[in-house]
Amino acid sequence: MHARDTVEPVFTLGIQSLWDEVSHMPSGGVWWVNTDRREDAIALLNQTLSAQPKDARVGAIVMGDKPQSLVKLNPSHGPEKIRLFSMPKNENSLHWLHRDLLCSLEPAGYLFILLCSENVWQNISPERLRTWLNSIERWAKYYRCSLLVLNPESNADSRLSLLLGQHRALSGLASLRYQLDSHLFDIAFWANEKGVSARQQLEVKYSDHQWQLAEKEEAVVQPRSDEKDVISVESTLEGAPPLSEYWSTYETNDAAFNAARSSQAATIIFAVQQTSQIEQLARFIHSLRRQRGSALKIVVREIIACLRTTDERLLLGCGANLVVPWNTPLSRFLTLTESVQKQQFQRHVPDEIEPLLSMTQPLKLRGYQKWDIFCEAVHNMMNNPLLPPDNRGVMVALRPVPGLRVEQALTLCRPNRLGDIMTIGDNRLVLFLSFCRFNDLDTALNHIFPLPTGDIFSNRMIWSEDKQITAEIVQMRAVTADRWTAPLPLTQGKNEIMNATHDGRSWRRYPQPHRLADAQGDNQQ
Repeated sequence: MHARDTVEPVFTLGIQSLWDEVSHMPSGGVWWVNTDRREDAIALLNQTLSAQPKDARVGAIVMGDKPQSLVKLNPSHGPEKIRLFSMPKNENSLHWLHRDLLCSLEPAGYLFILLCSENVWQNISPERLRTWLNSIERWAKYYRCSLLVLNPESNADSRLSLLLGQHRALSGLASLRYQLDSHLFDIAFWANEKGVSARQQLEVKYSDHQWQLAEKEEAVVQPRSDEKDVISVESTLEGAPPLSEYWSTYETNDAAFNAARSSQAATIIFAVQQTSQIEQLARFIHSLRRQRGSALKIVVREIIACLRTTDERLLLGCGANLVVPWNTPLSRFLTLTESVQKQQFQRHVPDEIEPLLSMTQPLKLRGYQKWDIFCEAVHNMMNNPLLPPDNRGVMVALRPVPGLRVEQALTLCRPNRLGDIMTIGDNRLVLFLSFCRFNDLDTALNHIFPLPTGDIFSNRMIWSEDKQITAEIVQMRAVTADRWTAPLPLTQGKNEIMNATHDGRSWRRYPQPHRLADAQGDNQQ
């Protein structure tokens, strides 16, 4: 038989009643399925093996375990022969996988199923993962074989967001999500000889050691529109009941996020009322935007004042359509929510969330810095491409009043925010306040100094635009080291403020009573 007459095999994913468009795996491709639990990955491995015809050429590769203890076939189904392989739980074994297989067999026409160890990809950088995917895809295409990667991972959302951009290396990407009494087969995309399917969510059940499609599921190209649905956290409505039958309310952001994972075009409303919630909320928004697409409307309502400008920018950069400030009345909030209906999200959202998170704290310094370190830190801040131009911060130079040395003025400077740094030299104190707006400068200085700045400093110069700050940094770098000023020895340690509180505008001291008569009596005794 000539090579052109050879019919290449088409393999099937091990979920019964799943239609061909989202189950076939022809030769020459790589498919990736994430699972929430390792036992689900093992069950899918066994049923996928059993779903192949008797004459199929199949190999099972188990990472970090013995394949004989995991592979259990249905005696009445499946191929007559299965090649079993084990591999160490490390990155090098993945790198040499295709070479090791070539040493054992001729891979043409094979289906290889790789069962990864739990969380094995967490310590592998995104760049190395992309390199491995491109390499293994070229190998599978050259040898006309298929590879199915089963990846059990507790936090697969971050991996899924990265893999969504690898549609050239992957022929299919899906997740099997555990839902207590059932599972959700969430298909990001799946390409085969039948065409391409994307954004499918199907309920599947595992019973009698078999995966099968739930009876209520129908073979539709896309789920019906849920554009009128609203998934909201209860606190955003200020105690009001759901506004219509389309509204669903949940107690926490976590519950709302889990409900939104099956949405296509619904409106999702999250609540934020403390700073500690921001990073997790950003991850929720990033996952939804990357996985559910641009038709989803994501709104964040600030319940208590806690969001800084950088936090709002982070949430918007992760994919939120709208961030509503804390002092917005309920009626106005509902009007703003209506304004995002039928919108398509147009902004680019990166595959990974880490660059967005680093954008909020690009300057991981606080307090006094030497003159040269200060200049270098501000210079790097001005040249950070992830930060918005002319909104990176404010720099202010303060000259002490006559009779007050600049080292003494430094002892009164107590910044609390990460990213607020200062230095002294050339008889002035220079402050850089990251992400501080020009009109908020006086408020920030009142928080930093326990006394009015007019009583401590005779004049000040302010730079708020990037080009102004950059030009001043160039001049500061020209200042020779003999004009730098060292802080007083006592300022190098932590200086606690005794009997004083900050009311949001300025510091106020509260004297403690001390009775001299009692003190003298104690001394006489």
